[in-house]
Amino acid sequence: MKKFRYIVCLLSLATLSSCDSILDKGPLDAFTNDNFWTGEGNVSGYANTFYEQFLGYGNAGGSGDFYFNSLSDDQVGRDFDQYPNNKGVPSSSTTWRNGWIEVRRANIMIEKVSQMTTLDDAARNHWLGVARLMRAWQYYKLVRMYGNVQWVEKSLDITDEGVLYGARDDRDMVMDRVLDDLNFATQNVKDVASKTTWNRSMANAMKAEVCLYEGTFRKYRKSEDSQKAPDGAGATKFLTACKEACAAVMAKGYSLNTSYQGNYNSIDLSKNPEMILYKAYKEGLLMHSLIAYICSSTQISGMSKNAFESYLFTDGKPLALTALNKTDKAPMVDGHLSLKDILAVRDKRLSQTIDGVLLYNGRGYTRYNVGMESTASSGYGICKYDNPAIPEGFRNNTTKNYTHAPLFWLSVVYLNYAEACAELGAITNDDLNKSINLLKDRAGLPRITTAIGFSDPANNHGVSDLIWEIRRERRCELMFDNNVRYWDLVRWHQLDKLDNSKNPDILRGANVANDMSGCKADKVGEYIDGSKASIRAYDKKYYLYPIPSGQIALNPQLAPNNPGWE
Repeated sequence: MKKFRYIVCLLSLATLSSCDSILDKGPLDAFTNDNFWTGEGNVSGYANTFYEQFLGYGNAGGSGDFYFNSLSDDQVGRDFDQYPNNKGVPSSSTTWRNGWIEVRRANIMIEKVSQMTTLDDAARNHWLGVARLMRAWQYYKLVRMYGNVQWVEKSLDITDEGVLYGARDDRDMVMDRVLDDLNFATQNVKDVASKTTWNRSMANAMKAEVCLYEGTFRKYRKSEDSQKAPDGAGATKFLTACKEACAAVMAKGYSLNTSYQGNYNSIDLSKNPEMILYKAYKEGLLMHSLIAYICSSTQISGMSKNAFESYLFTDGKPLALTALNKTDKAPMVDGHLSLKDILAVRDKRLSQTIDGVLLYNGRGYTRYNVGMESTASSGYGICKYDNPAIPEGFRNNTTKNYTHAPLFWLSVVYLNYAEACAELGAITNDDLNKSINLLKDRAGLPRITTAIGFSDPANNHGVSDLIWEIRRERRCELMFDNNVRYWDLVRWHQLDKLDNSKNPDILRGANVANDMSGCKADKVGEYIDGSKASIRAYDKKYYLYPIPSGQIALNPQLAPNNPGWE
């Protein structure tokens, strides 16, 4: 009985949370789960709750999906970041709990919309597509964190004990079901031009992300970290699905925005030709805190030396091979170490991502000459999301930033397309020219062909020169975005690259040789050291998060826990 009471409470919370924004339109006793599903307006309102899963830049004082996730080789955090699941087995997890709440929310919608007689076939299939899209999205996030999970395709109640207390299903089977959901969604969600609501291009962009993850995860996995051997056929299936989804979006008339930074610091993305779906913020209504965090008097997280060195030079060559001036020793100009000349010979995205001077303890810096003085943990401050047009009182206020956030946009589709083609082993120069070479044009870099023409000594992933350069392009284009880098390392099975005992440059920062006396930050030689004298040691068990112990107590069939967490 104790288990049943727990489930009743959990499912009741899920139902109420899914209907809050709709129920406030009428008396609380006006609707039940049976009489609510009468018209398309109610269905639309119910589906709107799914948007809450897309955090963008966050809501009010909360953190969002950009910049704040500093565990990667791209950022040096103001605090030391350990592997996120290194603290042992938790008794509970909001990620685990909320994932299942959202799965149930989607299943309720699938069941009820299927039974509605007031919808025509197109409307019914559209809303079923939305619900199946969001069920797929939740399972994608659950599987990449926990591996094997139960596949549930009905809204469970306490009579469904066989499912509630069943064993976990194989993660490959679950992801095959996810692909079924994604295929249905991309065929049935309405093909409309809106950039703020459900549309087919959004569904295809989501499908591409999920399928690229799954295809590369299966291709590169190893039995020692995944308990399963590589799956070539499965990898090909998902990578092909990714390529097809990307091609569908690329045929829709989207185009790159002329400004790379304009995708991130705009107060209006409605006319941005690159946007597929964005999150709109509005002064006084819905605001965020991102800009306030990157121009704060509290030390901010900065770009790592490793990330800085990943950007190509304007001759198209990496640090080890360029013929251009490769120094990172910034000269002192007007009281600050200036990056002007250093950035001038690099990928244009770098100068639109970090400040033009170094800012660190002992040498604070005020961006745009307004607001507060900032320092960065690596010396490389992050300007990518800032906008000087926003008044100081709003830029520096932790609840009053109102720049719009991209959620799904064309450059990501280009990156996904090129990588899927390359991983399938059938990429052509035409594929490159209609995808990442367009990004290189915007970045002021030479285009590439399938014959790269050089081998970067920094390639430590054990992949071809072409795939290494495609991965580099992804890293630089999406720097600090959506926690992309962490999950990229997981799907490529390169999570050991976050071990700073073996890769010390991931927690080092800028060269401050020309201000050794003025720099008050910790240093290793000429470079800022952001390691906090700590070690982040890799363990193969970190590829999966542990199932919360409280869930195993409720359902012993979830045992044994994930490998290394038993």
